[in-house]
Amino acid sequence: MQLRFNRTNGEIDTLIDSLIEKADGVHHPVLVREMVISALKAGQDTDYLADLKLLNNTMKEMRYTNRVFAPYRQKKKVTIFGSARTEPHEESYQKCVSFSRRLADKGYMIITGGGPGIMQAGNEGAGSENSFAVNIRLPFEQAPNRVMLANPRLITYKYFFNRKVAFVKEADALAVFPGGFGTLDEAMEVFTLIQTGKTSPKPLVLIDDSDGYWEQWFKFIKERMLGKGFISAEDFSIFTITRSEEEAVKVIEDFYRNYHSLRFVDGRLIIRLNMELSKANIEELENEFPELHHAGTKIVPTAPLPEEADEPDLLRLPRIALQFDHQHYGLLMAFIGRINTFESPPDSCKQ
Repeated sequence: MQLRFNRTNGEIDTLIDSLIEKADGVHHPVLVREMVISALKAGQDTDYLADLKLLNNTMKEMRYTNRVFAPYRQKKKVTIFGSARTEPHEESYQKCVSFSRRLADKGYMIITGGGPGIMQAGNEGAGSENSFAVNIRLPFEQAPNRVMLANPRLITYKYFFNRKVAFVKEADALAVFPGGFGTLDEAMEVFTLIQTGKTSPKPLVLIDDSDGYWEQWFKFIKERMLGKGFISAEDFSIFTITRSEEEAVKVIEDFYRNYHSLRFVDGRLIIRLNMELSKANIEELENEFPELHHAGTKIVPTAPLPEEADEPDLLRLPRIALQFDHQHYGLLMAFIGRINTFESPPDSCKQ
């Protein structure tokens, strides 16, 4: 029979309901039911074994990823990318150790690829107790580093795309040290995800070496990509380049100074804040970022919306809402930066 996601599958729907009930402790059973239907439909649609193996392994890897990260959901995390070939005596390695140690001292956890080089430096600086390693099976270079070898927060993936999801989905910020093709691939994907709004805004810091690895890259970006109109000037708000690990930590901390998180509800962008904005603050945002929202609409303070009830721990936070145009995500990063410059106002706007 042709299975459907609506409840028109007769006995099969009854059997799935019974299975979920007998499994006991299943959260969000409506979604789990759809996942079971998807698995059955995949079995009907696909007779090519390799495709089914890919779907199966993907589900297993993502389920295990969620299980490992779930206990640390309330902890801020920073993903670190960089070359597996960086040696411990090199400048970038030592800088990464210092960077991750500073973050751990401020309560952050570190996510790396779990291998040698910059990945080991990140785990070394933060310490095993403050680290995750999302490793990949490769024939060379990528055995787990000594810091994470026996760590319960070590995950080894078969597929790069699952690993990339973990790198970005679980991170509140990302830092990129000099590296090769893999490092650039990871960094460019994050650029794309932020630029297109496929991940939530988060600080992306490119930590340079004394040879100006990222400065040379930036020169190419300005002359070739911006010069030919392949990107917009506002896209430079997506990232920060610095040679200082102290400044890199400050960029990350400042990003969450007042901005907390965001969510889209019925076409409206809801920005959750750590402190309320005054009417004057909102007017300044209106004047400085008119392109960010649809013509004829305004930035307004708002109470939590009913749709946000599924995040009860965030209901206490003040909010602003706007009709975002879904185009200027680079400008949205600048908008968040401006929000973070406001001091706590004496006449903050009340609901």
